[in-house]
Amino acid sequence: MANKKTNVPFQGTPEQEQALKAAIERLKDQGGALMPILQEAQEIYGYLPEEVQKMIAEGLNIPQEEVYGVATFYSQFTLNPKGKYKVAVCLGTACYVKGSGEVYARLAKELGIQGGECTADMRFSLEACRCVGACGLAPVIMINGEVYGRLVPNDVPKILEKYRQEA
Repeated sequence: MANKKTNVPFQGTPEQEQALKAAIERLKDQGGALMPILQEAQEIYGYLPEEVQKMIAEGLNIPQEEVYGVATFYSQFTLNPKGKYKVAVCLGTACYVKGSGEVYARLAKELGIQGGECTADMRFSLEACRCVGACGLAPVIMINGEVYGRLVPNDVPKILEKYRQEA
């Protein structure tokens, strides 16, 4: 698989696996069962790691590549886990022109991850996004919906420290 590896090991529980197998059994005879099964799997696990894709492929008796193809085609699915704190950096035009690319690079450096990844402790995940509608505050980041604006790269450590101190 060309699946980008995450720095978080898969940690599915027996209860999650049982719930996934029940969903596969309930839906497998429907036409187009793969989409609703992937949706349920993502609700169960929070994302679609390779191990979950393999269980789905085996349960539907289809190639794992087919599962991977659908999971990567639709933006509603994610192959990587999300952290407790979801950091989204606006790379829309207004933010980008005012330096959001440098803020994004500083976040990646401080967190030790790239976009689409999650820290090993599951505390932070990093994503790029397009316009969040706060162009007057450009450049902007959001952490779990809380907006931080008019940023420079040196603001990043202080913002992250606030979340690192929370339980």
